[in-house]
Amino acid sequence: MYRELSPTNAVLAHETKKYIRSSQFKPIFEHDPEAILTALAKGFGDGISSRKQPSSVCFDAIRLVHPEPSIISAIMRAIHSEKPIECQYESISSGTSTRTLLPHTIVNNGHRWHVRAFDRKSKNFRDFVCSRFTYIKQLDSNALEHETQSQDQDWNNIIELQIIPNPSLRYSKAIELDYKMDKGMLALEVRSALAGYLLRQWNVDCSTNGELEGTEYQLRLKNANILQGCSSASVAPGFKILSKGNL
Repeated sequence: MYRELSPTNAVLAHETKKYIRSSQFKPIFEHDPEAILTALAKGFGDGISSRKQPSSVCFDAIRLVHPEPSIISAIMRAIHSEKPIECQYESISSGTSTRTLLPHTIVNNGHRWHVRAFDRKSKNFRDFVCSRFTYIKQLDSNALEHETQSQDQDWNNIIELQIIPNPSLRYSKAIELDYKMDKGMLALEVRSALAGYLLRQWNVDCSTNGELEGTEYQLRLKNANILQGCSSASVAPGFKILSKGNL
């Protein structure tokens, strides 16, 4: 039936006896980006997504615009095939650039969706915001050993964040209940590459001596030094990266 709907979308690979995506592929079903990303994040990768009917009594947070389904699908194909992509990317620091990336994971960092990838231009693993891609083409070559997820040390390193109520609060019991703290502390094991995003999303004071002021900082990171060396630490509120001489 699918071939009747679109005869040129899939071609039979005789060596594997499987139908694969053709170079003339054009989607014949509409997919909602929210449903796609939520399903992928929960471990589902097949089926047809449909736009959800909003509830009149239950509202989620307002989010940024999602990346286009064509961008999501191109990145996911590259991840599963372990192939590099050539892409055009819009950066707020360097403008428009053409890069070759080896993506290995799509992540919701609390503010937007980004892809964790090895960048052949900078020769290291970095985070790229999915909505800033304007062009993606998969290349017919293989990733090198040092470009694979197994070599992404910041991604593979798991650290423990010790989060406590901000000592400046007069009544901390409410915060302990909000975050289900045990004996006044919440211990979270997270990937080093994602720690800063979580701390920013929760407005956790990561300064050395609790210097941040404001009612939004209801939490404090007890072991702030754990962030030294984390690539995402630059976005953690109040955290200061020490120079090698001060370590």
